[in-house]
Amino acid sequence: MIPSQCILRAVTRISPSKYIRETAFRSYPSRFSSCINQYRNANSDTIIRPTNAVPFCTDRQSSVTAQVVSEARSLSASTTCANDTTLDQIYTKNGLNVKPLVVERLKGHEKDEEVVNGDDKSVNRDGFEGVKSNDLEEEAWRLLRDSVVTYCDSPVGTVAAKDPTDTMPSNYDQVFIRDFVPSALAFLLKGESEIVRNFLLHTLQLQSWEKTVDCYSPGQGLMPASFKVRTLPLEEDKFEEVLDPDFGEAAIGRVAPVDSGLWWIILLRAYGKITGDYSLQERIDVQTGIKMIANLCLADGFDMFPTLLVTDGSCMIDRRMGIHGHPLEIQALFYSALRSSREMITVNDSSKNIIKTISNRLSALSFHIRENYWVDKNKINEIYRYKTEEYSMDATNKFNIYPEQVSPWLMDWVPESPDSGFLIGNLQPAHMDFRFFTLGNLWSIISSLGTPKQNQAILNLIEEKWNDLVGHMPLKICYPALESSEWHIITGSDPKNTPWSYHNGGSWPTLLWQFTLACIKMGRSELAEKAVTMAEKRLQADRWPEYYDTRDGKFIGKQSRLYQTWTIAGFLTSKQLLQNPEIASSLFWEEDLELLESCVCVLTKSGRKKCSRAAAKFSLRTPAMAWTRLIQSARAALGTTHSSSTLGLPRFYSKPATYFVKVGIPEFLGGIGRGAETHIAKIETEIGDLHKLLVTRTLRLKKLGIPCKHRKLILKYGQKYRLGLWKPRADAIKA
Repeated sequence: MIPSQCILRAVTRISPSKYIRETAFRSYPSRFSSCINQYRNANSDTIIRPTNAVPFCTDRQSSVTAQVVSEARSLSASTTCANDTTLDQIYTKNGLNVKPLVVERLKGHEKDEEVVNGDDKSVNRDGFEGVKSNDLEEEAWRLLRDSVVTYCDSPVGTVAAKDPTDTMPSNYDQVFIRDFVPSALAFLLKGESEIVRNFLLHTLQLQSWEKTVDCYSPGQGLMPASFKVRTLPLEEDKFEEVLDPDFGEAAIGRVAPVDSGLWWIILLRAYGKITGDYSLQERIDVQTGIKMIANLCLADGFDMFPTLLVTDGSCMIDRRMGIHGHPLEIQALFYSALRSSREMITVNDSSKNIIKTISNRLSALSFHIRENYWVDKNKINEIYRYKTEEYSMDATNKFNIYPEQVSPWLMDWVPESPDSGFLIGNLQPAHMDFRFFTLGNLWSIISSLGTPKQNQAILNLIEEKWNDLVGHMPLKICYPALESSEWHIITGSDPKNTPWSYHNGGSWPTLLWQFTLACIKMGRSELAEKAVTMAEKRLQADRWPEYYDTRDGKFIGKQSRLYQTWTIAGFLTSKQLLQNPEIASSLFWEEDLELLESCVCVLTKSGRKKCSRAAAKFSLRTPAMAWTRLIQSARAALGTTHSSSTLGLPRFYSKPATYFVKVGIPEFLGGIGRGAETHIAKIETEIGDLHKLLVTRTLRLKKLGIPCKHRKLILKYGQKYRLGLWKPRADAIKA
C-alpha cells in the first residue's frame, strides 16, 4: 500500500452524516473542510480536485465523485492534492471553454532555481549564504517549527502559541491569519515556501463559505480571523481532519476581522516578490479572491471620507479600546492591500473598472491621511487655536475639533524639533485620538502612506522618545495608556486592558519585524539593530512572551501567553532582514509618483492653498530641478529670455513628450533603456510579441540569459505598462 493522499470533496450544503458521527459537524457541515486518510491504488498517478472544495480522504479503495458548488465564484480551478509531489497540475476553467494549464514541479534533481527579488542567486534551503545561527536563533527556529500545523500531511500554518504548561489554550491553538504573517515571512526568507502557499490557498477556500451571526450573513469576501484543524472519529477506527474557521462568530465581542483580508493580500504579494513565483497570483480563484476582498472594502456607503469605517476590536487591538471609526492601523493596511491588489490583478476588460476604482481610492486616501492625520508641534499649536462651529467650504477646522481635546500630556510630550511628528490614531467629526499607535505609523512608513518627510519624522520621534516607546522591550502598541476615568469609560473597565498592559500601552515584541522593515526602508538600520539587540537579551530567558507590562515594559504581561509564535517569528524575521537588507525592498513600497499626479479632491473650490501631493513631489525632485524652476519663475517675472544655457541647467517641461502610437518589443525595450534594449533581437526571436513579453516571468527571462538588473527593469515597466501608468517615449529612444 502507498501512504495516504488527499482528494477534495466539494463544499456543499448537504450534511455528510454518512461519514461523520460528531453532532456539531453534522449541524454545520459548511463550516468544515475534511480530510480522511485513504490508501491509493498503486497504478493511479494523480487525482484531480477542485480548489474551491473540501479535502476528503477515506481508508477505502474506492472512487469518490467530487461535487463542486461555489456560490461566491463564477469561475473555478482544479488542482491535484497528493503526497506524490513530483507533479502539480492546475486546470483552469473559464465559463464553458476549458483549457488545461499545466504547471509542473520537477523532480528532486530538476527543481527550478528559485529567484529572490529578481536576484541571480539561488535560495539556500539551510539559510542565507552560510549565515550561522547562534543558540538563540536555533531555539527560535525549533520552536517555530514545533508550532507548525499540518492538514492532510501538509503544513498549513502555525498556532498562535504553544506553551506546554498551558492546560487551557482557549483559541491560542488556532491558526490566525494576522499572527501567521511574521511566521510566513520567516519561512519565505529561509527559502521554505510550501507552508505559505498552502496557507494562502486553504484560507482562500474558507473565504466563500457560509458565515452567519444571529441570522445575518456579512458580505462576500470576508476572510476568517482564524481556523483550527480538528480530528473527528469515524467508524472502524477511521478518523477525519476538518478545517473549522472562525469569522468572528466565536470571537470576543463577535467582531468581524476586518484586517484578515488585508493581511492575506499583503502576504500574497510578499510570496510572489520573494519566491519569484507569480503563478499563484494569476490563478483564477486567487484573482477572484483578491477582487472579492477589494469589492468588500470599496463598497459604497454613507461615509464622506476615503478611510475605512470599522468597529472597535476589528484588528490587532481586538478588544474595546476606543478605536472605532477610522483607526490608523486599518487605514495603513487598507492602503497597502490596495497597492498590492493593483499590482497583482490581471489587466483585462473585466478588471479595468476595479483597477480604476482602486487608483482613485489610493489617491484620495493618501491625501486624506497626509493632510488630516499628521501632527507635529506646529500642527498641535494650530489645533490649540482652532475656531469652532465653522460652517463654510473654506473652514480651517473642517472636523470641528474642540481645542480642549489637546491633552496636557501631548503638549508636553511632542518634541520641539520640526523634524519629528506622527500620525494620530483616529479622526472623526469632533474627535481626534492623539495617541501614538505604533503599528499604524510603521505601516504608513512601509507602504509610503506618509510623505518621505513624514516617514523620517516618525522614526525621529521614536528615537527621541525611545524610553517611552521602547523602554526595556520593543515596542509599545500604543502610547500613552488609558488610565483612571478614561480607562473605566473607554474600555468598560476591561480587566485585561488595565493601564500599561496588553493593548492598553503594553509592549509587543512581534512589532519588531515591522519596525526593522521601516528602518531599513528609511536607511535607519541602526535603530532596528539597537531594538533587536535589546530584545535578544530577554526573549529567550522570559520564554518568548506575548507582551510585556508596565510603563517601560520591564515585566512579563500578567496574562501573557508564553512561547507566543509571532513573538518568535517576529524576532527571526527581523534577524533575517538585517542580515539581508536587500531582500527588504520586496516587502515595502516606494512613493508612487502616479498617485501624486492624480488628484481627485477638486481643491480649486475648497479654498485650500496647498496639497500634500505637491510637497511630496517637490521633496522627490533633485536640487537642480528645484533651482531650475525658481530661476525660470524669476526670468518670467522679469521678462527676460527663457534660455537655460547661462547656468548650464536643463530645461524642464519645455514641450510635451511624444509617445509611440504603436508599441512593440523594440519600442518597449528602447523606451526602458538602461541596457534593456540590447536584448531586442533575442526577445523577439524567443518570445515573439509584446503581449507575451508582458506576461513573461523571471525564470523565463533568466533562461534567455538576460541579466538580473535588466529582468527587474522589464518586469517593473511591464507591470506599469499593463496598468496604463507608463508608456515608451519616442524621444527617449532617439536619445
